[in-house]
Amino acid sequence: MAKHTFLVLTNPVAGKDKEFNDWYTNQHIPDVVSVPGIVAAQRFKLADVQVGAGAPSPWKYLAIYEIETDDLKATFDALQARVGTDQMVMTDTLDMNSVGGFVFSPITQRTTTEEVQRMRRKAS
Repeated sequence: MAKHTFLVLTNPVAGKDKEFNDWYTNQHIPDVVSVPGIVAAQRFKLADVQVGAGAPSPWKYLAIYEIETDDLKATFDALQARVGTDQMVMTDTLDMNSVGGFVFSPITQRTTTEEVQRMRRKAS
């Protein structure tokens, strides 16, 4: 089964952070994870400390969805079919003009600190 990572970057409508976060965590995440092929999700808030001095992020929140499917298009078709229905209730607290969504597929195996340390010990 192919694995993919779906990153969704979002902002609330100005002044609606509390309502937005309540909806996203308690309504939207369970709705999205109910779509066949989407197996897990986690939300993040932009940290106060960032690397480098580049432009500030245009997004305040990130959701990472783990997808396991051999038919990515069918998974996203199922997701889109639910948007705005009782299976995926939407909110007016989400700033739809700032949403960014990107799907990534792995090109390498996952590398852990433990594996790197083991490889370095063998090389010494």
